[in-house]
Amino acid sequence: MMADDHTEAEALEPEARPADPRAEAFQGVREARRNELAEDYVELIAELIHEHGEARPVEIATKMGVTAPTVAKTLGRLARDGLITRAKYRSVFLTEEGRALARECQQRHEIVLRFLLSLGLDPETAERDAEGIEHHVSERTLALFAAFADRS
Repeated sequence: MMADDHTEAEALEPEARPADPRAEAFQGVREARRNELAEDYVELIAELIHEHGEARPVEIATKMGVTAPTVAKTLGRLARDGLITRAKYRSVFLTEEGRALARECQQRHEIVLRFLLSLGLDPETAERDAEGIEHHVSERTLALFAAFADRS
């Protein structure tokens, strides 16, 4: 067999194919999407606690625009992940890990929002866009956004 001849089995093996340079970027986007929901929930829970002293599942459902069963399922996941504490039919509270994640998300959101506003985007569009961008921007890009916004 010549050096460049391959069996059909070899052609199907992932190790035999060169890695696509974009694979790491695609994996990063998938990871950000998995984390996005948890980040949105802990950020909202932190806001509700700040405003009302507690976060009730019914308020979370209303603010998120989802049903109570959807909130219950997500809160179960957040509890398993160690981000919240809750008792059945009671308010939801953030753990220390949850509070740290909420602070990080709020800071990222604020930086992205300031950056978009400094570009001249109207506040409503900037707020909506910041909500999505904050989950997908790298630390390096975030630092540049902050520096740009600070200069503006």
